[in-house]
Amino acid sequence: MKFLANLLDKARPTFQKGGSLSALKPLFDAIDAFMFNPLTQSKLAPHARDPLDVKRYMSMVIIALIPCTMASFYFFGWRMLPMIMVSYMAGGAVEVAFAVIRKEEINEGFLVTGLLFPLILPPGLPLWMVAVGVMFGVLVGKEIFGGTGRNLFNPALVGRCFLLLSYGGEMGGAWIEPGGGWFGRLGQYAETSVDAVSQATPLYDAAAEIPKFAPLSDLFYGNVLGCAGETSALALILGGVLLLIFGVASWRTVIPLLVGFGVMTVVLVGGDMQLVVWHYLAGGLLLGAFFMATDPVSSPMTNGGKFVYGALIGIATALIRLKTPLFEGMMFAILTGNMFAPIIDEVFIAMHVRGLRNEK
Repeated sequence: MKFLANLLDKARPTFQKGGSLSALKPLFDAIDAFMFNPLTQSKLAPHARDPLDVKRYMSMVIIALIPCTMASFYFFGWRMLPMIMVSYMAGGAVEVAFAVIRKEEINEGFLVTGLLFPLILPPGLPLWMVAVGVMFGVLVGKEIFGGTGRNLFNPALVGRCFLLLSYGGEMGGAWIEPGGGWFGRLGQYAETSVDAVSQATPLYDAAAEIPKFAPLSDLFYGNVLGCAGETSALALILGGVLLLIFGVASWRTVIPLLVGFGVMTVVLVGGDMQLVVWHYLAGGLLLGAFFMATDPVSSPMTNGGKFVYGALIGIATALIRLKTPLFEGMMFAILTGNMFAPIIDEVFIAMHVRGLRNEK
């Protein structure tokens, strides 16, 4: 690593102001900061005592995503590898382009978006759609708002919503039957994949005129049709617990979300607790609860706001899933929560300020 550090030090003047490659300075700084430490250091007080920078924060999320990523490889084969690579390359190109244009640093936040996006897609989706979806998500979901830290909506969900509304047929017919072993069902990388099927996912089957419910054991381990990273409840719970232990995901959002979903589901299914458990394990509820609803940028900042935000998403998910033809509900519920997050914060901040004035 010392050799690489020295190599980067020698190349640095080329990317600084006045150098022949100065336009690519954001890209060079991103590589340097990712592999080593940022060069910018505070010289005067006050100094931040917390060692958790953005790079380490995002690294913890990626570590927590490893269980469901490995599960996606196990059940759907090595086709997941090009999907992840395309997601990083296409979305990263948009990220780099805007950093160069704005002459800003490249933020590490895309490391999570680039991995999360293919995990919320059908595993048989053509690669060009993966590229189009992630580029749209980064561009419209983040960059037009001003970049990282300013986006109102979760970029990965914006990209998925775009694909669902624009290519609904392809999104509904790109499922792959889960296979056994690390090679799973390898799938074909071409658009006419013989392994892509249009069979119904568990939630579609459950909403049919004659409902069919996948076994709880299959939902728990992941042996069902579904988006690549959402099928294994076990893997998602492991990753979610890690996020809560790390303090990256706020329990103030996760717990009210799961409780709100459970209470509303109990009401809507007439108190059938086995069916409630089934709905907890089916679809993208756990993936959304742990990894997307807790996005620190698009969720409320106030502690009280997090409770309301989580409960809103949980209740909305149950209502959409059980009372509309959309079946899943989690994506639209989170995007709705993102829309109301600033308002929720405003209300709690105003209440806090009013309380301080009354104390005086």
